[in-house]
Amino acid sequence: MKKLFTTVSLVLATATSALADTSEAYTQDHYKVVLEQKPYNVEVCKDIKVPQKGSLNTEGAILGGILGGVIGNQFGKGNGKEAATGVGALTGAILGGQNKGPRSYTTERQCQIETRYKETEREIYSHTTVRFYHEGQRIELKFHK
Repeated sequence: MKKLFTTVSLVLATATSALADTSEAYTQDHYKVVLEQKPYNVEVCKDIKVPQKGSLNTEGAILGGILGGVIGNQFGKGNGKEAATGVGALTGAILGGQNKGPRSYTTERQCQIETRYKETEREIYSHTTVRFYHEGQRIELKFHK
């Protein structure tokens, strides 16, 4: 910075013919706003609805097994008749035994750690400018202190 002022002073002092045309030099410090983020952790908990597993529908399993056996018996032939009846009864029991009624839900609390940021604004030095006019021309120099 001292070199710059010395240079500006030397230019102004040596240019004696232009002194009448040179005005005063103005300096101005410039600042900028920066945003600082500082991380911190918080535990966030939420209540979540979780469907409960249905219980076995025994009546549906029995009815499905009977209907599946009857259908399997109608389509089976010869030695395969017993196999078709068994497969039909088993399939019918599985399908009929599934809980088709309305699902019930339980509420569970689930928690997790989240990172958040606290933001603060701060004004810091950016640069300085020196402005002067020489021979009708505006001259501006930027520098850091």
